[in-house]
Amino acid sequence: MLYLVRHAKAGSRSEFVGDDKLRPLSPPGRRQAEAIGKRLVEAGVQHLVSSSSLRCMQTLRPAAKSLGAKIETDDRLYEGRPADPVLDLLASVPDATALCSHGDVIPDTMDALVRRGCEILSVPDWRKGTVWVLQRGPSGEIVSAEAWPPPDSAK
Repeated sequence: MLYLVRHAKAGSRSEFVGDDKLRPLSPPGRRQAEAIGKRLVEAGVQHLVSSSSLRCMQTLRPAAKSLGAKIETDDRLYEGRPADPVLDLLASVPDATALCSHGDVIPDTMDALVRRGCEILSVPDWRKGTVWVLQRGPSGEIVSAEAWPPPDSAK
């Protein structure tokens, strides 16, 4: 299994002053990240790869802390990037990897996977904090996907 995570809730893009790459998670987003991290660890995630944006890194940080693992960065996951390089990345990472990206990259990647024969087993969910669980087939291709809805951030 692979886990493609949309970063948790971040502060407002329009209100943030500075480089958007440095925009952090909001307090509700930090709560989502804790819940996402717990679920990823329970699912057996061992490897973590993230867009270099702070909000993506912060989304995976609770899992990294629990696992004692380092978060690798890969700019193929950065906002505005095309799907084909993300597909190459998905093909190159080991099972039990969680990858964190953005709200434009993930739908494009999922559409590309569907065009390659991946079956979507759940209602598509594009909200912040959603985790797509990707199942590989015997040849390594991604054959099915289902979305875990985002955790409630109000608690």
